[in-house]
Amino acid sequence: MGSQEVSTVDWQGKHVTVAGLGVSGIPAARALHERGALVTVVNDGDDERARAQAAELEALGITVRLGDGATLPPSTELVVTAPGWQPDKPLFLAAAEAGVPVWGDVELAWRLRGDNGKKAAPWLAVTGTNGKTTTVRMLASILEAAGLRTAAVGNIGVSLLDAVLGDTEYDVLAVELSSYQLHWAPSLRAHSAAVLNLAPDHLDWHGSMEAYAADKGRVYEGNTVACVYNVADPATEDLVREADVEEGCRAIGFTLGAPGPSQLGVVDGILVDRAFVANRQKQAQELAEVSDVDPPAPHNIANALAAAALARAFGVEPAAVRDGLRAFRPDAHRIEHVADIGEVAYVDDSKATNTHATEASLAAYDSIVWIVGGLAKGATFDELVIGAAKRLRGVVLMGADRALIHEALTRHAPEVPVVDLDRTDTGAMSEAVARAAELARPGDTVLLAPACASMDMFTNYNKRGEAFADAVRARADESA
Repeated sequence: MGSQEVSTVDWQGKHVTVAGLGVSGIPAARALHERGALVTVVNDGDDERARAQAAELEALGITVRLGDGATLPPSTELVVTAPGWQPDKPLFLAAAEAGVPVWGDVELAWRLRGDNGKKAAPWLAVTGTNGKTTTVRMLASILEAAGLRTAAVGNIGVSLLDAVLGDTEYDVLAVELSSYQLHWAPSLRAHSAAVLNLAPDHLDWHGSMEAYAADKGRVYEGNTVACVYNVADPATEDLVREADVEEGCRAIGFTLGAPGPSQLGVVDGILVDRAFVANRQKQAQELAEVSDVDPPAPHNIANALAAAALARAFGVEPAAVRDGLRAFRPDAHRIEHVADIGEVAYVDDSKATNTHATEASLAAYDSIVWIVGGLAKGATFDELVIGAAKRLRGVVLMGADRALIHEALTRHAPEVPVVDLDRTDTGAMSEAVARAAELARPGDTVLLAPACASMDMFTNYNKRGEAFADAVRARADESA
């Protein structure tokens, strides 16, 4: 199926099982019911919230089974699943045995685009271990600067179903896709797509690094114009080579160095394009300055180049790339500068929940007091510490798995002062900031880049970042 073709399904009387109540399951159940499908929703949980959601759906005539997400309802012809449900769940094993296809919310959105009579907008898709949300939002900002009707959707928190079935007729969609979503999206065919990077993550879900990479690589299948890869991460280029794309689709690299032909890169502080120019062997097109990117950290420049490559693949002019990057502001808790106190910068990168993201964060600063720790999720920290050792003024450890990081520091950076906070209450963040301030010198950066999940101490990484920012601001008020 080509990228611009729209798949039509006769839903009338079709028995569809929707797996999971939630941000994707409820819109899916409603959309299918509206199209005449006989919908049964199954859900593992049976709490008060689930019962309230079930009551709303049942009022529409949708069947809901709570507390039983394992059994495949009789007569099921299709399963539509929430992206987080693991592939080895009994429901999916039963579906496979019965020959019943399983789609995710992304697959359903792809199949339903154009179903309401609107033009089916092409998708520019972004995946990768880190940087997806920032890149998609940068891309949407660039597309808007070009005067295009667009939205940042998908794993970013805006339902793709809502985007394709809503009232707005988009020219193009900037789509963030997780490995979970790609696993369940067999017929997705993007206009162009990027894999930003690959590092071990979610291996408990996928089963192996190879399976994880293969699911990420699905984003390239059937691309029509460009497969964008990271020159510094050869595994992403390998995925391009393995993809079955439309004839004429090109491999486009992005690099923090000077670009070769068919690449975007950086020359003397300028983001330049040697891919979408008339003579890429000899010509380069200036797009923007490094200073147009906020913040201008190396990994964020890489995000900007990937976004620019996708926009250029869609025909966006250079001036819109510059204007879109200038207009973009990063989300909270992503290398967010909180305050300067006594010539020391305090930066919140609570979103750095794994070692790959934290490595990029640490590389952005020359002299760092590092606040780190939380739930390690099976990660090891030796390579991270080895790479960062020369930048560390000091380290403040916190969280349940801080001992793993302490051991890596002892092995690879024994000269770096370490404060080990033996407490996991939420108030520990104020002490962490205070101890970091004691270690810091003028010109240093106190950086919250935990390399770990937050759930041992906080509801999520946002709450952890807010606790850090609150502690920093309280300290700034005291020193004012």
